[in-house]
Amino acid sequence: MDETLETAGDAPRVLFVTLGCAKNEVDTDRMRSILERAGFGEAEGVADADVVLVNTCSFLASATSESIETTLELAEERAAGARELPIVMCGCVPSRYGDDLPSELPEVAAFVRTDEEDGIAGVMERVLGRVPAPAAPNAAGPLRTVQGASAYVKISDGCDRFCSFCAIPYIRGRYASRPADEILEEVEGQLEGGAREIVLIGQDTGIWGSDLEEPRTLADLLNLLAPVAEAHGAWVRVLYLQPEGMTPELVAAIRDNPAVLPYIDIPIQHASGAVLSAMNRTGDAEQLAGVFARLREEIPDMVLRTTGMAGFPGETEDDFELLCDFLEEEEFDYVSVFAYSPEEGTAACRRPDQVPDDVKLERTQRLIDIAENLGFAATAAHVGETVDVIVDGVEDDGDGNAEFVGHAWFQAPDCDGAVHIASGEYAVGDVVPVRLVDSFCYELVGEPLEGGAA
Repeated sequence: MDETLETAGDAPRVLFVTLGCAKNEVDTDRMRSILERAGFGEAEGVADADVVLVNTCSFLASATSESIETTLELAEERAAGARELPIVMCGCVPSRYGDDLPSELPEVAAFVRTDEEDGIAGVMERVLGRVPAPAAPNAAGPLRTVQGASAYVKISDGCDRFCSFCAIPYIRGRYASRPADEILEEVEGQLEGGAREIVLIGQDTGIWGSDLEEPRTLADLLNLLAPVAEAHGAWVRVLYLQPEGMTPELVAAIRDNPAVLPYIDIPIQHASGAVLSAMNRTGDAEQLAGVFARLREEIPDMVLRTTGMAGFPGETEDDFELLCDFLEEEEFDYVSVFAYSPEEGTAACRRPDQVPDDVKLERTQRLIDIAENLGFAATAAHVGETVDVIVDGVEDDGDGNAEFVGHAWFQAPDCDGAVHIASGEYAVGDVVPVRLVDSFCYELVGEPLEGGAA
């Protein structure tokens, strides 16, 4: 666990609100650590907060709208309380629309771009009208706190791919790998603080290290981290790989390190060569099928996750049918589905051959149906297995009874469903061996084996 300054009873309290993906959760946690070290406390809600930090998402137009609506709702809640409560908007929305925001959102006291977030303490002092506190002594360890059983660790930021539908390069900038020793230090801190799973994330994890002064590979990083995780009895999971990044070296690192989960997440977006080319991506159905065939041969017990997009400009009915057929033939365990969203500033947004909204909606629903058929079947196939489950929390089962909820190796946290355990006494982070006895949709029911938590 990170060393942080003890916060005094009258320390200003920050309410953290995070929207969007796991990468934003990591950024929020970094800002939380910075503010803790500067003497700030954390609020549980608006009623006990002195300032609100909203970390926003702008990946899709809908995410931008949600970020703005959330900010305005907080402003209304503040007004209803009849007291001053500054709102600081951070992250992707300020990075994308920064110049226009002060006039559009006068309710916000300050805007902080993603590349300005390390200065968050000074921003908070300013909006609260406080004299900046003396600099905190350097605390050992990286700027993170341990928030739960699974810890997301960002190994890179930005992206150089410039897919024609995606605004991320314009929001996050060019691709930049974090140094291996910095990642290792953060992973060690998370594991020593009680995390039982490390989830490596980035916009494009497969090319990690290629931009470093002394180039490295993701396989090198996994070979470095795996023994550390194994020594703590923990797992390592990698998200957001690309088909062309699945090198023999990387496949071997996943296959041969017991602590690295054989969970492969490759967002293909589409299977039509024409659509992929228009997306500024590579490959076609035949090439993608070859990648997955090689992976199944090399890692026979792996779990596969992918992403499919419906309604990209120029997508014909034949293109779409090819995507549907490809998903069904490959029998992915999990498929995320997106309807194409025309994002301001992207090349695809300017294309004249936009797919009508009603057609896009119908195609998206067809993809969802395919995804659910595949996912429900893949989940049910685990019934009868004995697996370790990391406990993530406790929920009400709907009948007024408490049940423990966790995830197995084949379920990415907050993503692929969960395992429900009705009996026992466990704490978050416990590893419980269970027999999977039933499934419903993406959820599984586990009966604890004798011996309890690991």
